[in-house]
Amino acid sequence: MQSESSATELTTVFARIQNMLLSQEHAATAVHQLAQVARDLIPSAAGAGVTLIDAQGNRTSTGATDDLVDSADASQYDLGEGPCLSAWATATSQRVNDTDDEDRWPAWCAAAAAAGIRSVLSIPLVFQNRCLGAMKIYATVDNAFTDHEEQQLSLLAAAAATLLGSAQTRDAPQRLSAELQAGLEERQTIDRATGMLMEQRATDPDDAHAVLLTASRAQSRPMAEVARQILERHPDPQG
Repeated sequence: MQSESSATELTTVFARIQNMLLSQEHAATAVHQLAQVARDLIPSAAGAGVTLIDAQGNRTSTGATDDLVDSADASQYDLGEGPCLSAWATATSQRVNDTDDEDRWPAWCAAAAAAGIRSVLSIPLVFQNRCLGAMKIYATVDNAFTDHEEQQLSLLAAAAATLLGSAQTRDAPQRLSAELQAGLEERQTIDRATGMLMEQRATDPDDAHAVLLTASRAQSRPMAEVARQILERHPDPQG
């Protein structure tokens, strides 16, 4: 089932991140490996990157899986606009479904489209209410990323932020382990509730996930909390 494969996939990814924390000494090395993890986690991604930015907006460390990402990121820094910089500045996720139709960052989107980039997903790296930078994935086709990919990358970004933000503290392994376990449990809860909705509504995974997301936004509650309520009480969140 999809929920079982998702849980196994994220368990493997989280173990890989935890090994980084215990073996890597420099953020520069960590961000390169985290970029590789992000690309491996999202099959539709043509490339991925991680950028660390200080409080003054200066890049302190960057990692990319290939030249496509390096070029797209360099354009953002040169132009002073783009989804990665906005994710860092606003501490909110940024998704571009089609660079040909996006109007938030016209100069950067034009450059990205010319380079063959059509879809972008950028997630802020937030640790203790401080945004450290952003994790991003790029695709060469439009509408490559759905709510499912955004949720996966968000969990990875949360773990990465914990890794990067607490790597120098003595209790970092324990802190990261707890963060990863909580993220995995949330993913499993959401996947189980999605499966239940699929059976109740005779629908596919994307539609069931959309029901959870809509209910989460309407009730101003985390998606995992809505999913937990479904599993405990078996209600239909849309009535």
